[in-house]
Amino acid sequence: MQNEEGQNVDLYIPRKCSATNRLITSKDHASVQINIGHLDENGLFNGQFTTFALCGYVRAQGDADSGLDRLWQKKKAEIKQ
Repeated sequence: MQNEEGQNVDLYIPRKCSATNRLITSKDHASVQINIGHLDENGLFNGQFTTFALCGYVRAQGDADSGLDRLWQKKKAEIKQ
């Protein structure tokens, strides 16, 4: 919910799993959020990053590695890295 000034006033804003689009609830203690840094042409970190969130269900099924790889390949094509 936003106030009249456009600021978020909710106490809790749930995240969504990047791999499955499931809501990550506050009780999902197995979920993780990963920041992957972007590199310049010399292979040095340029200060930008992409954030991915994975729910506990994906991690429990053993699909986190393949899901993260699929998401990064798609994102890498978008940013032309």
